[in-house]
Amino acid sequence: MRAARRMPLHLLLAAGLLGLAMQAGAATPEPPGDATPAPPAAATPAPAAAPSPSEPARIADPAVLEAIPEARYRLELHAPAALQALLIRHLDLARFQHPQGLGAAGFVSRLGAALSGPDEGPPTVEDRSGISAAEIGRLLAAAPAQAAALLETEGYFQSRIRTEREDDAAGGLPTLRLLVDPGPQARIERLSLSLEGALAEAGEQDGPAAAPARSRWRRLQARWSLPQGAGFTQAAWAAAKAELLSSLRANGYPSARIAASEARVEAERGTVALSFRVDSGPVFRIGRIRVEGLVHTPEAAALNVRPFPLGSVHAERLLLDYQEALQRVGLYQGVAVELDADPEQADPATLVLRLREQPLKSATLSLGYSSNTGPRFGGDFIHRRPFGQNLVATTRLKFGLLERLVSLELLGDPQPKNYRNLLSMQADYLDAAGAITESQRLRVGRSQDSDPIERLYYLELNRSVVRTDSQRSDARSLGGNYVWSRRAVNNLIFPTRGWAVTLEAGGGYAVDADGDRGPFSRVYGRGLWYQPLAERGGHWFTQFRAEAGQVIKRDGLAVPDALLFRAGGDDSVRGYGYQTLGVDRDGATVGGPLMATASAELLRRLQGRWRDWYAAAFLDAGNAGSGWRDLQPAYGYGLGLRWRSPIGPLRIDLAYGEATGSLRLHVNVGVRY
Repeated sequence: MRAARRMPLHLLLAAGLLGLAMQAGAATPEPPGDATPAPPAAATPAPAAAPSPSEPARIADPAVLEAIPEARYRLELHAPAALQALLIRHLDLARFQHPQGLGAAGFVSRLGAALSGPDEGPPTVEDRSGISAAEIGRLLAAAPAQAAALLETEGYFQSRIRTEREDDAAGGLPTLRLLVDPGPQARIERLSLSLEGALAEAGEQDGPAAAPARSRWRRLQARWSLPQGAGFTQAAWAAAKAELLSSLRANGYPSARIAASEARVEAERGTVALSFRVDSGPVFRIGRIRVEGLVHTPEAAALNVRPFPLGSVHAERLLLDYQEALQRVGLYQGVAVELDADPEQADPATLVLRLREQPLKSATLSLGYSSNTGPRFGGDFIHRRPFGQNLVATTRLKFGLLERLVSLELLGDPQPKNYRNLLSMQADYLDAAGAITESQRLRVGRSQDSDPIERLYYLELNRSVVRTDSQRSDARSLGGNYVWSRRAVNNLIFPTRGWAVTLEAGGGYAVDADGDRGPFSRVYGRGLWYQPLAERGGHWFTQFRAEAGQVIKRDGLAVPDALLFRAGGDDSVRGYGYQTLGVDRDGATVGGPLMATASAELLRRLQGRWRDWYAAAFLDAGNAGSGWRDLQPAYGYGLGLRWRSPIGPLRIDLAYGEATGSLRLHVNVGVRY
């Protein structure tokens, strides 16, 4: 079907999409919704008292733990806002304010109940149970020392703290006040970082390993997160040490440890001197691999997907890559890759693979609907050791109103460098756009999955029979093909940033039912690009797709329809039926020797309880035909919704096909790379 002459409407939509994208890119991202919650205290004004020059004073907005039901006293905390949460969370004076203490099941829940329940009036002294005035006095007396110890963890070693108690003349709850002057925060005056172990020894030598070792230690020192002059806190001190250790352990030195650590505080001067010495331990080189948990599959299948050579220096990234490669093989239900971190066995070190195999046989049934081909049902049967051979046999059946398919694939276990041999047979039936196409193929080839690049080489025998109301064509071919693909996306299931490319090239020899024969070649390319319109925290995203293909042959030579091109449908030009754009043959649409399509999409993430949903606007264009000069793009555009499902995006689109003047609903799940 040839597209109608372009109308101004698609140009207006394209301009509107461009304007929305520019506005969204210039918009300031909204702040994240998961901000740190405030401490469980209501800040209410309290009268300020005249401070003594040597004592901490009241502040205008202390943290106040109000007298909720069953409270034992009213507590005011006069301290800087940055320190209030720490003191409220850990002070006994706050935790024992009422019988259940302070916590998720205590003070916070009772505070919520008090705010939502009926007001029964403030409790009196007689309402308090389980605590005496003397015990309250002891809590109040112990509070300054306890608060001072807490403040020291934040680097405040010159704090001044006092308490006040004010009894209620009417016999109600007393008011307890804790007045805190933290003083200045101590600063890092001196910092000493030193190294020992194999990394230090390598840096002291004159060999080729010296320069990389010294460079690595300099990088570790430069990334130290608590530099000279910074404010001291126990948390920051612990985090800096843990970060340096983690960096060593993640790359070559998994047995790294702290050799010496000291923080010397001079409280009167408000300074801290830090001294940290780390022992890198020996360098670990992976020289042996031990496989555990196998019953049916040979060890070689797991060893051949190893993405690094034996003798490589240990790195956590290598272990993660190996684990992902094992998961992609399809032979294992569970995978764990661990290093034996015994320093006495560092070179060669042993890598342990703990594997749990997939069931020997499995079957699945499916029932579904596609806006391309309508309702369908089918099933898959997988045998992972047919006839005792190191193969995976997959039999697939699919039956629908417009499309039917039966296939058998034999996939060998991984070979060295992760190559896998394959043999497949497939027969399918398609009724689309007034043409019935029956195709059969036999494929023999080899695949390689070396993430992020996948390769496929194969020799294929093809036959296609196409029937329309007035004609019947029958063509066969034998050809060789090469497929190369690469993905670089942030999420395979629901990508929002990155790109993916697939390239195909091949050639062969074709013959039709009339005996006409000759050579042909075929090329195809497809690209995807995902880009958010804000670096972080944004809600606008763009997606672009482009694909093109051509069969190069002499005029009049027939090649199987399965090698030709059509357009239209969910992953092509929306607004048109599945494969309804192509070469017109007596009112029916058949495949053409060339094709080009493109798509632009703008998405807006919804908020609140709808955060897994996205609104979309899109513009598609493209067609398939016999020659580039005669190729007229068909336009489709519309609006849609996306749902972030566990198996990929559920896409619901309502598209207007400009050439047909009609609306079409498209529903699809997953991402086609």
